Amino acid sequence: MSRSEPKPFKDATRAQLSLLAPLEKRTLLWLAARLPAAINPDHLTVLGLLSLLGAGLSYWYARAHSAGLLLVIVFLILNWFGDSLDGTLARFRQRLRPRYGFYVDHVVDMFGTFFLLGGLGLSGYMSLPVAMALVIAYFMLSIEVYLTTYTIGTFHLSFWKFSPTELRILLAIGNIALLVRGPHVRLAGQQYLLFDIGGAVGVAGMAVMLIAATIRHTVQLYNEERLP
Repeated sequence: MSRSEPKPFKDATRAQLSLLAPLEKRTLLWLAARLPAAINPDHLTVLGLLSLLGAGLSYWYARAHSAGLLLVIVFLILNWFGDSLDGTLARFRQRLRPRYGFYVDHVVDMFGTFFLLGGLGLSGYMSLPVAMALVIAYFMLSIEVYLTTYTIGTFHLSFWKFSPTELRILLAIGNIALLVRGPHVRLAGQQYLLFDIGGAVGVAGMAVMLIAATIRHTVQLYNEERLP
């Protein structure tokens, strides 16, 4: 039985405007040109998923042993390597599968984010309600991004100059701060978990991004499809 012909598919325009995007692009192309032929994009995608599982487990381990915070940083680096390089490698080798790649990459992101923030919520360095709020805010923003990709044809990889790469760096810096200063900070005379403060800022930031993007894209689509 012959394989059915793939359905026509128009790949969305990628909008990557983060702070480190130019440097990151050059680095990824340099790495793609030097990877052994035996390594393919699927291997890198699996590495990205397993590394976020490892990061989540490391946060859980850090509840008893602070060395787990350093393990998280190692897994974040591995996640950057796998998650950022898989698509670059496919484009570099002209081995593109746009529908498969888009679907698998973002399903992996969904599970990976759940693993990471779930582990953080069980670590004792962030309260579980804040971690759950981060998961919800991230998934709501992701839904808006995917709807925009389908309806407008532009896939936004960053918001306000921040992409997953910058967020990994901030998380790694936060881990180092936990090791150096401890898990608590004083704010307005009250003691809070450092990562609860960071998580609350993250939730508020994603909420503002979501509202702004929703209004902007609703107005754009309304104007593009005005009824006579």
